[in-house]
Amino acid sequence: MSLFPFPPFDFVIFPLMVLAFSLLLWVQWRRPLRRQRTSTLRRVVRNVGVSIPMFIVFRLLLIPVPLLTALWAERQEIGLLHWLFPETGGWQYVQGALGFLLFDYSYYWWHQATHYWPAFWRFHNVHHTDLDMDVSTAVRFHFSDMVVGAVFRALVVLVFGIGFWAAVIYEGVFELATQFHHSNTRLPKRVEDVLSKVIITPRLHGIHHSIIRDELNSNWGTVFSFWDRLHGTWRMDIPQDKIDIGVPAYRDEHELTFMKLLKMPFGPQRDWRLPNGERPETRT
Repeated sequence: MSLFPFPPFDFVIFPLMVLAFSLLLWVQWRRPLRRQRTSTLRRVVRNVGVSIPMFIVFRLLLIPVPLLTALWAERQEIGLLHWLFPETGGWQYVQGALGFLLFDYSYYWWHQATHYWPAFWRFHNVHHTDLDMDVSTAVRFHFSDMVVGAVFRALVVLVFGIGFWAAVIYEGVFELATQFHHSNTRLPKRVEDVLSKVIITPRLHGIHHSIIRDELNSNWGTVFSFWDRLHGTWRMDIPQDKIDIGVPAYRDEHELTFMKLLKMPFGPQRDWRLPNGERPETRT
């Protein structure tokens, strides 16, 4: 029996996540966006292995803590949205839609914080050291990254007064969107050109995983891409076959084993340099 039973998540969203993961594995194999430079099977096994402690944290903290906070804030009528909108009539739908948008906008800034704040980057770095990117990269997160993220999500829910159901729906969409934009799926260019104006797509997020810092510092969104367009961080100008995925200081696959990835945040952090000493700041 689950410690924190949330039937909407356990019996609807989680099975959808597993189904989406399996489907995207198959689709990216049939229609790859980028040529993979390392063994796909070895990477998938490693990334899923790293994700096991993350999923334990995910189930015990990342889902229950924000949702319990949302439930409590809703009952106590705490938070900006509870103060601005009545709980009756159609206003509850307005409140829910705004809560969803505010959650995603907050995560746009949180994503930047995990890069720019050294204390957070040492954990998030584990995610970016993947030498290729596909749907398995979406689960390659250090469990400490998830713990800090759970605290942030609970604070967002509390401050804005995001309702329980808005939080449940956002958690589900968030996870499915993360799998989608990390996948190595080649969509028809015209389709992706349209989608990328609204949501984060594989091409957009591929640029974000570049070893070139100027490209890394773009496309911060998780679900919606219009936050990036609003703040001038949206870019789609780099061909996917020109992108080197990963972190400059970690180009050797043998340094990225399961145990080394788990210990990576707690050791010395390397500078943004290639093994030859070059600093890939901008594309020349």
